[in-house]
Amino acid sequence: MRLNTIIAEPTGAPVAPPLVIVHGLFGSARNWGALAKRIAQGHVAGPRRVIAVDLRNHGDSPWDDDATYPALAADLADTIAAEVGGPADVLGHSMGGKAAMLLALTVPEAVNRLIIADIAPVAYTGHSHAPYIDAMQAVDLSAITRRSQADVQLQAGVPDRALRAFLLQSLAVEGGTARWKLNLTALAAHMGDILSFPAVDATWEGRALFVHGGASDYVAAAHRPSVKARFPNTRLVAVKDAGHWLHADKPEAFLETVGAFLRATD
Repeated sequence: MRLNTIIAEPTGAPVAPPLVIVHGLFGSARNWGALAKRIAQGHVAGPRRVIAVDLRNHGDSPWDDDATYPALAADLADTIAAEVGGPADVLGHSMGGKAAMLLALTVPEAVNRLIIADIAPVAYTGHSHAPYIDAMQAVDLSAITRRSQADVQLQAGVPDRALRAFLLQSLAVEGGTARWKLNLTALAAHMGDILSFPAVDATWEGRALFVHGGASDYVAAAHRPSVKARFPNTRLVAVKDAGHWLHADKPEAFLETVGAFLRATD
């Protein structure tokens, strides 16, 4: 499946490989718009084309009942082949990071350098997002003409205001009609797959950066052996005081870390 993309072009001629950005669960390419533009203009490691994708069942990409990582990785391979025609640097956050990892493990020729943000190739048992899906499904869309009305309905199930604002970015209100740009049914059905990671007998020898939030619990010391076993040529770096959405919490530190990795020649 070819995915919807939002592309940031450099002002001048690109001097670095294209970068593909893969968002996390409930996200979209638009979440990365500001950072994508900065990266494209060379504020990180030389001007380059930046391609942010909407994963299937998110944003403006097609919906499908299959929301497993093999399907997501295959979509990324198809999109890179169509948009780049060769290997790309790939940056994936959370669920998008797992999809990017599986892409590197199964279609290694599609990936030049790999950047994984705040996730590890392990199963997570304490991070189920099913309650958020329940809360979104409980919103009476027929009564919504403005996002603020949906925000009120979400408060009981999603008390955190910042998280509600993030989720509501995927609510489209057009012509007095509201709809989620998330295939909540498919995501709910595959929540176990999303929290897990496929058993793949492969390693990726390319250069990888695993960057995580210092205040996040998604990447712990206990996860490092699993990372190194599959991605032996990996740097692991923490962004101080950042949470799971480290690129939003500490954008300058995040870009500095990513830039140092992309600029490195050793």
